[in-house]
Amino acid sequence: MDRTFDDKARAITHALLRVVTGLMFWQHGAQKLFGWLDGRQVEQLGSMMGLAGILEFGGGLLIILGLFTRPVAFILAGEMAFAYFMAHQPQALWPVQNQGEAAVLFCFLFLFFAAHGAGRYSVDAMLAGRRGGLATDRPATGSPRVA
Repeated sequence: MDRTFDDKARAITHALLRVVTGLMFWQHGAQKLFGWLDGRQVEQLGSMMGLAGILEFGGGLLIILGLFTRPVAFILAGEMAFAYFMAHQPQALWPVQNQGEAAVLFCFLFLFFAAHGAGRYSVDAMLAGRRGGLATDRPATGSPRVA
């Protein structure tokens, strides 16, 4: 396969994964903060659910844009680990039994973005390009090929 095609496909699917993850996560925050999408609006922003709504809504938007992706994703991964062990794990051992699959998936998706960044098609990449960013700010060009 053409290496250029591989690089473009990798960049596009990275961006799609980031945007869809952010959009799915943002919806949870929209439910908590505003009662949108058939959600139940939290009454106190200073509560744990209020803080979760703020992180989910604001963090989801930042992930969609690919802005401050690494630190935001790291914080959101922590939020999801906390949510899993506080709300789901005490109910049953396995995520499929305790309805914690989404929390586990979000946690590991956010760990991926914390480690790999937002990718080529993001505000982070655009800003890194303008300021001549560090090599770690730029998306990887791919892994070495084995013949």
